[in-house]
Amino acid sequence: MATQTAPARPDDKPASKASSAPAKPRTTLLPEAPSAPRVVPLARLTQGGRWRVEAMRALSEPYLLWFTRGQGRITMGGVTRGYGPYTAAFIPAGVMHAFEVGLQTHGMAVFFGRNTDLALPHAAQHLRIRDTAAQAELTGLIDSVTRELESGRPGADRAASHYLGLLSVVIERQSEALPAETRPAGPTRKLVARYSALLERDFRTGHTVSDYAAQLGVTPTHLTRACRANCGRAASELLQERRLYEARRLLSETRAPVKEIAETLGFTSPAYFTRAFHSKIGKTPSQFRRGG
Repeated sequence: MATQTAPARPDDKPASKASSAPAKPRTTLLPEAPSAPRVVPLARLTQGGRWRVEAMRALSEPYLLWFTRGQGRITMGGVTRGYGPYTAAFIPAGVMHAFEVGLQTHGMAVFFGRNTDLALPHAAQHLRIRDTAAQAELTGLIDSVTRELESGRPGADRAASHYLGLLSVVIERQSEALPAETRPAGPTRKLVARYSALLERDFRTGHTVSDYAAQLGVTPTHLTRACRANCGRAASELLQERRLYEARRLLSETRAPVKEIAETLGFTSPAYFTRAFHSKIGKTPSQFRRGG
């Protein structure tokens, strides 16, 4: 996951100081993603660019990543950890995250759908599944969900829903089996988790790192130090990466003018947006949109 930033001071990136009034929605906001449960190979998630998984973003539905081969790093809620074979990562809706996908990475992503009523964890879970029976159980349940969703048989959706329910039980049991020392704890982790949640909610508003720090009751320096300690990124990098992920998504999935996208994401001007985008991505917004 790249950490190169635009050559500007952290608080210069967003457009303006925080306002007590909520941000006005822009026309470039996209419709919600499909809400139906589905299973997708990890390699397919990177179609259209590895930035789709390696840049900070959040989804509107919960999902489970099941890594069966390869290794890398995954960041969830502002905390970065390594993953290897037989690591499961559960990511609730709205939790900012990113993960590396290498050539040797294999596994599946199980999307539960936006309107799921399953009892799923409210916090992100990083689960190293060491027991071979548990590994086989989790893989078997995912295979069963896939088989039912692809079968087209009567009652397939209902059967898949039952398997997803069993999968939610496995997630709960594995989470409860974690040694106490491996569970997220400590004031800096909590601070970064709160920052990540605020950032995901307000990244379009033009809030600065100083604005977020003030809301959290800490100094920008302390917030940046906490972010670096937990995920290896400065607070400003997390903010920039989230905004530029959205920029790439809007450029690739809409025909909105660059000027409108810059305004939507809280940049002071299209020119500044173009400079920040080029510094991070290596292309201008127009070049990225053309695929050049």
